Formats: sequence, C-alpha cells, structure tokens
Amino acid sequence: MRNRHLRTICATFTLFVLAAHTVPCVRAQRNGVDTYAITNARIYTVSGPVIERGTVVIRNGLIAAVGERVSAPADARVIDGTGLSVYPGLIDANTTLGIPQPSGSPSPGERRGPGAAPVAPSLAAAAFTPNMTSPGLQPETLAVDLIQPGGEQLEAARNAGLTAALVAPREGIFLGQSAFINLAGETSQQMVVRSPVALHVGFTPLRSGIYPASLMGVFSALRQMLLDAGRLRDANQIYARNPRGLRRPDQDRSLLALQPVLARELPVVMHVNSEREIRRALDLAQEFNLRVIISGGAESWKVTDRLRDVPVLLSLNFPRRTTAPVPEADPDPIRVLRDRVDAPKTAGRLAAARIRFAFQSGAMTNIQDYLANAIKAIENGLSREDALRAMTINAAEILGVGDRLGTIEVGKIANLTVTRGDLFDRSARITHVFIDGRPVDLKPAPPSPAGAVAGASGTWTLNVNLGEGDQSVTLVLQQEGENLRGSIQGALGSAQIANASVSPSGELRFTVPVTVGGRTTEATFTGTLTGNQMRGTAQTVGGTPGSFSGTRPGAAATPPTTPSTTPPGTQPARPPGTGTELSGTWTLTLAVGARTVPGTLQLRQQGPGLSGTLESPFGTTELDDGSIGAEGFRFTTHAIVQGRTVEMTIAGTAKANQMTGTITSEIGSTTFTGIRLENSNE
Repeated sequence: MRNRHLRTICATFTLFVLAAHTVPCVRAQRNGVDTYAITNARIYTVSGPVIERGTVVIRNGLIAAVGERVSAPADARVIDGTGLSVYPGLIDANTTLGIPQPSGSPSPGERRGPGAAPVAPSLAAAAFTPNMTSPGLQPETLAVDLIQPGGEQLEAARNAGLTAALVAPREGIFLGQSAFINLAGETSQQMVVRSPVALHVGFTPLRSGIYPASLMGVFSALRQMLLDAGRLRDANQIYARNPRGLRRPDQDRSLLALQPVLARELPVVMHVNSEREIRRALDLAQEFNLRVIISGGAESWKVTDRLRDVPVLLSLNFPRRTTAPVPEADPDPIRVLRDRVDAPKTAGRLAAARIRFAFQSGAMTNIQDYLANAIKAIENGLSREDALRAMTINAAEILGVGDRLGTIEVGKIANLTVTRGDLFDRSARITHVFIDGRPVDLKPAPPSPAGAVAGASGTWTLNVNLGEGDQSVTLVLQQEGENLRGSIQGALGSAQIANASVSPSGELRFTVPVTVGGRTTEATFTGTLTGNQMRGTAQTVGGTPGSFSGTRPGAAATPPTTPSTTPPGTQPARPPGTGTELSGTWTLTLAVGARTVPGTLQLRQQGPGLSGTLESPFGTTELDDGSIGAEGFRFTTHAIVQGRTVEMTIAGTAKANQMTGTITSEIGSTTFTGIRLENSNE
C-alpha cells in the first residue's frame, strides 16, 4: 500500500469533491426543502427481499416511498444511487455516546445535590440504607438528563455509519435508566426517540470503603433494594385502598424508580460477560420475575439453554493483545487466548441456537471497529443476513423501537446508511448517512498540516546496524491516528512492536524485542519518516546506539542529477514524444462547483519523469509517480479516507505555458487549469 506525502493533496481533493456534492443538500434544507430521493440503488429493506434497483423517497423526516417502480417527486433532491447500497441506519445497542465522563464519585458523607441526604458514612449504616443515599445505587438516574449533543465521539460514530444508539449512564451498580437516541440533533430533546428504555444494572463492586465493595455485597444490595421496593409497593397499594386511619408510607425516589421494574413494565439490562455472571444474573431476574436483557454476553453461547426468551446485546469490543510479546515474559494464560479465539465466534453460535441478539459497541475506543468486528463475526460463522439484522431490526425490536426504526418501510423514521460496495466487504465505503430524514455531513480525516507525513502504514524494508553490521528486517506497520501497530521479521527475529507512534511532523518511535548475538533484548527505534523513507537510531538495553534506515516499496526514485551540458539560454533536449517541457512554477485554479480554489504546482521534469510539489491552502505536498508522454501528463496518489485507501488520478495536457486537466477518484472528479509563471522554467 502506498501512502506518501501526497496524502494531504488527496485529502484536499477529497474535501473539494465532497463539498461539491454536499453543498447543494445544505442549500436545499435552508430553502425549506426536506424531500430527498435516492434512485437506482440496491436497497436492503430487511423487512423484505433486496430491491436490486429501486428508489427510496424521504419526506418530512420519514420514509415516504420505497420500491422498484417508485419515481422521484418533482420537489425532491435526487441522489443518483448507481453503484450504491442503501441499508436501514445502523444501531449501537448499548453505549455511553453523548454521556460525559463523571467528575468524580462522592465521598462518604458528601451530599448529592440540594436537599439530598448525606452519603452513608460507614459500611454498617450503608447496609441499612441501600437507596439513593448510597453511591452507585440510584436507579432513578435518567440518561436523558445527561446527554450532551455534538462532540467528536458522535461525529466519529456517524462517520462509521451509525445513526442511533441506546445510551446509559456510565457508572454504578444500579446505573440508571437508558434512552434510545438518534445521533444527530442540536439539543438532547431533538435526539431522543424513546426514554426510558430499560434499567441498567452492573455487578462491579464499588471502591474500597464504600458499600457494596464485594460481589457478595453487590448481590445483597440489589436484593435488598428490590425487596424494599416490593414492600413500598404493597404499602402504597394498601394505603391507596383505605388511607383513613393509616400513616402514609414514607416515599423514596430510588425505590419508586424500581416499581415499573417489578411490574415488568421496564426491562432490566444486566451487564455481564462470563458464564458464571450470566447464570447469577438470570437467577436474580427469576427470583424477582424481572424482564431481563443480557448485555456484553461474551460467554452467552455457553448458556443458550437459559436464553430462549432472553435477548442478548452482544459486545463487538473483542479482546485483543495490547502489548508486544517478550520471550522472557510468561505466556498469556490459556483462558485469555481462548477468549480471543471465541469472541468472534459467539454471534454465529447464538444465531445457530436461535437466540435473539443485537450488536453493541461495548465502549470500544475506536468506533470503526464496530463494523470491522462484525465482519470478523461473519468470517467466523455468522451469516451476513443475521449480522445485518443484529445491527438494525433486532436492536430496534429488543429496545422497543421496532415500530419506528430498523427497516426501510413507509412511515418509519428515515435513518439510512448508504455504502459503495457491500456493507460487510472490507473495501466498502460509507458515502451517505441520513438521520431523521436529513443528510449528515460526513467528515473525512482533516488534511495534515504543511510538511506532515503521509502515513506510516505499509511494508518497509529496513537495514539495521546494532554493532554487527547491517541486517535486513521487514517492518509491517498499521497506523491509527498517531498510534502504530505492527511487527518485524528477519535477521533480528520475529516480534510485535510496542509503544509505537508517529507524530504529524514525522517523528517515529517504537520498541521491539530483537535477537542480537544470540541474546534477545529490547531495542528502541527513534527517527523520522519522510514519504517512503525512514531513518534514525536504534539502541538495545545497555547497548551502544546504532542506526537504521528503511524504504517502502513503490517509491519513485529520483534519478541522480548530472551536470548540464545545455548552453545557457536554451531549452534542454526532450526525448521524442514527451510534448511540452513542464518544469517550472504553475499557478492552478481548481473548480469546485461554483467556487474556485487556488494552488501552486512546482514541477521538475527529467526525461519522461515528473516530480515536484503542490502548494494549496491545505499545505505543501510532494508529487509521486509522475510521467509525461505524447498524450499528456499523469500522476496517481493514494490516501487513507474514512478508513480505506482511495486512489486519486491527476491527468492533463499542456501547451506552452498553459495546462488543463482533471482530478478523478471513485468519490468524484473536478477540473483544473494552470498557467506557468514567466521564465520559471529556466
């Protein structure tokens, strides 16, 4: 994979093209037009067979029509869906998106707001007051009161194709009551689809010194509160039938919040993963006759005999190694290795057992893994149809919004995820997202500042000298933001790298176990990365500093400069068929819809080869793989856009001091013109 300094120009041109496509939609909304039609697209309704070539019409935030013979209304903003696939908007069935991090847990004796009773000051006192006065035991907490619209996390989720989610408070045993929201809106009220949806229960003990601080204490507190809630319900019913002569029962907000749970009006989502935890949670639900939903469910496939009527919100946050293996370190336990192997298989096992389940992100740090790990589940036995249902209609039905979301049907909320390519192909790209009938502005990664590296991903060939001469090593890197993952293989052994990063300015660093002189030790590599070259120092623990240099295949080598034999004031001879000599400084004008964007192109021609730089408002970048022939000039670039590699081709013709051409990619195209500054080619 090539990924050079031209990433900036690629991202720049990508933004140009996307802007040309999205500006009209924004203008339509401002003019009051809220009708859209996606035509000639493959439509996965989920509620019926796939429509190979059809139209979806959106009006007033709802799906107005869908089918093969549907025509776009005259007032609709039409999107040509040729080559596109339209799906119901993807749903994250359990997350904390939009819920801010807590500012800190209250200490014993601290008051929790105006008029609130103080937190129990001792274990003994807390044991007798398992209600809102104890931290982590507030079932009355509402997620809808905590949601904050906007922010990078919500934007990243939309870019990953997600349109809606179940959100719950972050901490506690009785975590609180969740809300189902759409992932766009200026206020939290605009985002809410349904609230409350369920009461969420965690089984993690509180910190030391705060009751309950053990798993036994957690179950004791849960049972006590449910029993107290039942007694309060009975007392209120007796008092309501004949209040005269009776002292009215004392009311408690926490216990009152449990009344709908005991009446089976509000389901309980229990956050458990191991087989033992799941069985204990199911026993508790059976004891109090609760409507239960399992969340997490890593080992739910081991308990399918008890999940016939219990849905599972299955986490896609698969376990994985987070540190590099070191030969001297103890190997990972068999249980840990087994968990990594079993995680992608769980969904297929649940489907085979006919257990109803939906996918959730499981608070994963990189939301792009939501779809990527669903693909892993497919590769491990889950059908594509079941995977799609798990992130659409299954999620909607389990969470009580199946009558308004989860399928593409007339009258439902117009949440849509549109892709180029099949959703579960690794090469697929999210092209459009509609939430509440409005197109979302999908923002690719912002262009890097001038001089930034194009990226480190790819296969590198290194020459490493650690005191025993140059040794050849193959380094495979995968970049996520400024973080790197990868491995080495070759004369220094085979191992995973760790503590790896690359800064926007190209500063590279990673550590890796290496074998030198028959001894394995850890080496630290620090250096710089420029285009398809890296170099720097490498040092083992206790050793003297060495050096390394590396190249990435696909780099366009620059021929060595030779002294010119051309007389001053004359043009150098050109090989036959190469056309106009292009060396010099060109001022460019890029057409983006009705707008133009300036640029400056510095070109150096050596025979049929072209190299140089392009300067634009988004920075300065180098050109690669350039050539010129009788039909004109051309160069191609690659960039990572929304998690995938996109090829950009820049081609044109030049005559004397003028040039014209096009910039094309699978996401669109634009045109440009250029004029060479006088005498700049001398």
